[in-house]
Order: sequence, then C-alpha cells, then structure tokens
Amino acid sequence: MAQVTKDMTIAQVLQIDRGTVPIFLRFGMHCLGCPISTGETLEEASAAHGIDVDELIKALNDYLKDK
Repeated sequence: MAQVTKDMTIAQVLQIDRGTVPIFLRFGMHCLGCPISTGETLEEASAAHGIDVDELIKALNDYLKDK
C-alpha cells in the first residue's frame, strides 16, 4: 500500500491513484492540473489553501488503505 506524506506533491499522489481527485476537490484544492502541483508539497499547498494538512493526509491514506 502506498503511503502519502506531507512532503509529497499533488502530482505524486495522483500518480499513485487518480481516484484521489475527489478528495482533493472536497478539500477545496482545485489546482490539480496547475504547474505548481508538481513542485509544491502537500504541506505547502495546504498552507496556501488554508487546509489542515494532517486532515488531508489522513483522508488520502484512508482512501488508499482500501486499495
């Protein structure tokens, strides 16, 4: 099972499983195709969007653990 961490980028998570898209959208992160999504960590992106990174990481990992 893949494990998502704060230092991964959105693009890296999408490479693991494109099914994570709805999770990002639910958290208000609509920048999935943005060039920044390949260089900004989840922690940095969460801070920029005012999102609790730990909640995002938990949601992503909860989704992936069932894969």
